[in-house]
Amino acid sequence: MRRCLPLYLFFLVISTFLQSQTLQPRKSTIRKSTDASRRAGAFVDVNTPTYPESSFSIDQLVKDVLISSGTNTCVAPSVTNVKITPNHAVNDPDRSWGYFHKATTNFPFKDGILLSTGYAYKAGNSFESDLSDVNGGGSDNDLAQATGVSPSNLNDAVLLEFDFIPTTSQIKFNYILASMEYTSTYPCNYADAFAILLKPTSGGPYVNMAVLPAGAGPVSITNIHPLIPGAFGCPAVNEQYFAGYNTNNIETNFNGRTVPLTATATVIPGQEYHFKMVIADYNDHSYDSAVFLEGGSFNIGVELHDPSGATIPSDINVCDNVPQVITASVSDPNLLYQWFYNGAPIPGATTNVITAIQPGTYEIEVSVPGNPCPGKASVEIHGGITPEAHDATYLLCTTADVTTFDLNSMKPALSSTSWAQFKFYENQADAIAQNNNNIQNILNYNGTDGQIIYVVVSNGGFCSKLVELKLLKEATPTATLKSSRVKICPGESVTLTADGGNTYSWVNFPGTGNTQTVTLQQSTVFTVYAIGQKGCKSLPATVRVEVTPEITSPLTDVEMCLGDKVTLDAGTEPAGYHYQYVWSTGATTQQITVDQWGIYTVEIDNGFCKKTFSVKVMGAATPYISGVNYDGIKKSLTVMAENPPMNNMPSSLEYSIDNGITWQQSNVFSGLTDNTNYTVSVRRVGTHCVGSLDIFTFQINNVITPNNDGINDTLDLTALGSFTNFTGSVYDRYGVEIFRFSKENPIWDGTVGGKRLPTATYWYKFNFTYPKSKTDMNWSGWIMLKNRD
Repeated sequence: MRRCLPLYLFFLVISTFLQSQTLQPRKSTIRKSTDASRRAGAFVDVNTPTYPESSFSIDQLVKDVLISSGTNTCVAPSVTNVKITPNHAVNDPDRSWGYFHKATTNFPFKDGILLSTGYAYKAGNSFESDLSDVNGGGSDNDLAQATGVSPSNLNDAVLLEFDFIPTTSQIKFNYILASMEYTSTYPCNYADAFAILLKPTSGGPYVNMAVLPAGAGPVSITNIHPLIPGAFGCPAVNEQYFAGYNTNNIETNFNGRTVPLTATATVIPGQEYHFKMVIADYNDHSYDSAVFLEGGSFNIGVELHDPSGATIPSDINVCDNVPQVITASVSDPNLLYQWFYNGAPIPGATTNVITAIQPGTYEIEVSVPGNPCPGKASVEIHGGITPEAHDATYLLCTTADVTTFDLNSMKPALSSTSWAQFKFYENQADAIAQNNNNIQNILNYNGTDGQIIYVVVSNGGFCSKLVELKLLKEATPTATLKSSRVKICPGESVTLTADGGNTYSWVNFPGTGNTQTVTLQQSTVFTVYAIGQKGCKSLPATVRVEVTPEITSPLTDVEMCLGDKVTLDAGTEPAGYHYQYVWSTGATTQQITVDQWGIYTVEIDNGFCKKTFSVKVMGAATPYISGVNYDGIKKSLTVMAENPPMNNMPSSLEYSIDNGITWQQSNVFSGLTDNTNYTVSVRRVGTHCVGSLDIFTFQINNVITPNNDGINDTLDLTALGSFTNFTGSVYDRYGVEIFRFSKENPIWDGTVGGKRLPTATYWYKFNFTYPKSKTDMNWSGWIMLKNRD
């Protein structure tokens, strides 16, 4: 029969057990290797001959590996009294300190100094099953006081100490704490002692630099671990600083480690300080721990900061000469400052701040008065120009042959800078990172409608601008254009109607609608483009509206004499057209002949339009001859005529002497024959209104010599005998009729009653009537009669 312990005895037993676990020494356990730990190159290198630093003294390791001061020329005068405890020789394989290198592992630090509570070489190199070595070190009162434990509880302590004079107001370095304690429930109770101590050499208490940010406590295994499950476990503490358990037994031989931590302390530039780092096993020699100090991270010199306080790296890239405010990490009125640009002192730049306005190397020297070794820090600014760039939209108007985007063609739209370089990305994160996940086939990119492409426009270096290229895709519209009529008369209107687009671009008109109305006087080709909803433009659509030649007619008002006829001509059709005529008389021919005065109309139809013309046929006045003058010497005839005005129409006369067979504009005729009968006519041009007059070109000799010589023997009027009512007489000077002419007796031979008359002057007269015109003609004159005995 089992008895149950009273409850208080149970808690007493548990409490006693926990205390015994905390205080009692432990036996180390034997670790087992893994496939990963047996692989070559799985561990960091520690004190291996491969590296020259493995043979460095502790003084060399501190000055040449651990400390970074911008330049090493003056480190030695600033760092003194370097020592290590226990002071193992460099050639001692079991020494507790030395040099480490990450080799081919992923350890966070490239290299640095290692301090171990066991043998330093067992921290890496190859798999070790047991890390519970006695390194010969003892306890340390400063460590015991800093961690609040008894000096008697500390074993295997290893101490690194040196004095230094900073030229900055803050010192810092990076480190990692690793331990075999990261196993089982030990992080709940066991914490190998660790401290980073600093104090002025002139006196004063130590300050522990091995503390977590924001007052989270000291750096120790019990203050940095994840949740420890089980009855004897404990909650997680500052787990964000725990890097993880070493489950594969690689990189180092410790069971776990912290993330890289930074120790910082505020100091007074130019004042000497004593640095002491110490780590020791707690309560036993089992489960060793170590601290890894990052090479080059201990900075006792000058750093350069940006306006946010962040440390500026040794090289920075600056675009477009943007001013850079650079501040030295130390500001003390007792220090001396001098800035340099490309090695030359900058006049007046004697504070800890400078504004860099151009590329180049900027360096500062910070001097402690009386100290020949200034702290130095420099930064090289690499300059560049950012090309102009802006967002753009790429509208792809697709066709059967064009379906992909030519991103290369959009470069001018994205940037007007001729030397700009472009990289196109589908993913914004890739564009921001400017990685190699950019679009490769930019000439035939199969993008989608509405897609955003991210474009890095750069100078080919570090100066760039990120812009967006919006892709739009739309099928190219097909435009059509129709006209309400394709053939019209001058002055008529047509309506043009376009189709196939959302809006339209007219070549001949403003506006974007699909219809236009226009009045035309001449044939015109109209052109329109269909515009899609997103802006794609079609090929042009055209229509030709032909304006037929204007229908004209040569019809003009005419005059016509009563009883006469005139021909009215509506005009000949132009080539290529067939005219149809309809006269007011009912005639359908081009010409009509009329014999009546009045107004006549004709409608001309060219098949597309019609036009009516009218013409007046008016009565005309008949011109008449008012006189004629025959010049017997020149044998010419001058006709005088009258043209009575009528109908207010301009008119002119034309003349004829051959009874109207031929006509001329001149009223003078030449080449006539004497004693010949002519019919003189006059008419209004364009009419048949004719006035006529018969004329006889009478011509006689004024002297007769009746001597029968055949020359001028008689006065012969035989030619007048054919005229109507021909009569005539010869008179002496006393008016006595001495001879009478007739058709039967038209010749006077200078006698009377058969008797010769004396030589003398005699008078004659005769008259006759023209048979056509019934005009009476009277003629008179004198004649010389010469009779010779």
